Amino acid sequence: MTTDIEVLFVAGFGPIVRDVDKSAALYRDTLGLKLEAETAEPDYLHTGNVDGVKHFALWPLYKAAASCFGVPQWPSDVPTPSAWIEFDVADIE
Repeated sequence: MTTDIEVLFVAGFGPIVRDVDKSAALYRDTLGLKLEAETAEPDYLHTGNVDGVKHFALWPLYKAAASCFGVPQWPSDVPTPSAWIEFDVADIE
């Protein structure tokens, strides 16, 4: 299969986390990433200061579930994701 999609760069990437505090301890405290929290969303930790990625963030599983299924619980019959990724492309059409 061939495609004409031209990926320009990784726009965003990060783990989907069950426990934000434990994950912050690893990524911020142990690895030294300068993660910031939004005032309105204090459990969404992110940074734009990781080379190679425009946006790195810890996405809480309950927020991923709400985004995908409209409820804060991930369905037990669907495999639980461990990460998310976004690409910027030259032309979506």
